[in-house]
Amino acid sequence: MPAESTRYFVRFRLYHRILHIMVIVSFLGLALTGMSLKFSGQDWGVWLSWVMGGPMASRFLHRLFAVVTFLYFGLHVLWIIRSWIKDGFKKTFWGPDSIMPQFIDIKQMFQNVKYFLGKGPQPKFDKYTYWEKFDYFAVFWGVAIIGSTGLVLWFPVLFAHFLPGILINAAVIVHSDEALLAVGFIFTIHFFNTHLRPEKFPMDKVIFTGRVTEEELKNERPAEYERLVASGRLEKIETTEAKHWVYTAARIGGFTAVTIGLILVIMIIYALIAG
Repeated sequence: MPAESTRYFVRFRLYHRILHIMVIVSFLGLALTGMSLKFSGQDWGVWLSWVMGGPMASRFLHRLFAVVTFLYFGLHVLWIIRSWIKDGFKKTFWGPDSIMPQFIDIKQMFQNVKYFLGKGPQPKFDKYTYWEKFDYFAVFWGVAIIGSTGLVLWFPVLFAHFLPGILINAAVIVHSDEALLAVGFIFTIHFFNTHLRPEKFPMDKVIFTGRVTEEELKNERPAEYERLVASGRLEKIETTEAKHWVYTAARIGGFTAVTIGLILVIMIIYALIAG
């Protein structure tokens, strides 16, 4: 008897996948150029700056990647507004299809801790888990803080017309330290949650392919799977397997990003320990 063929379902649309690729590229670029400046007193910081063409080239690249960041942030905000107009406020900002934190996330967080300790079953996650929502708002908050202070540093004369000098000085500290926090979080916590968990190791390719198998959907997001079946919407999001070249590109791009990120974290830790 022939084996049942694998079914695939859409998790991320092309629009969101493109935005996330923009996030990956711009964040890596900002991290590399920014850390080469922050740790310019370290040999590896000087070497990194040299690899990117020197301080002037690093500054240009840093601002170029900042423009990409503002672009994807603006496009995402426009998508939120479009969703609000199309689906209404409640569906966009509340309920199982929303990425907004809700009371159930707190409940499932404690349930998951009990599961880790062998004291209970794993919670039945829906479309977004509590850690995915945390990751999302970490980026949203980070772009707002780092982006706004970065603009102050990019155009200090302009902002000096209506901001006191102490705030411009504060922007230097906030921009640098918040960026360091973002790099540490993304290249450790986010990487572990997304790629280094046992069930996903060595890499979760869903953000590149936009697809999950039926087995993945059942096991990882049982509440969403049951909702889709009950509402008759499961078949509407069924799709075909991604092309081979997409998987190849995902592996190359994903492993490159993970490798660069982990090496950068190691060098940052070394620099902080060395003083």
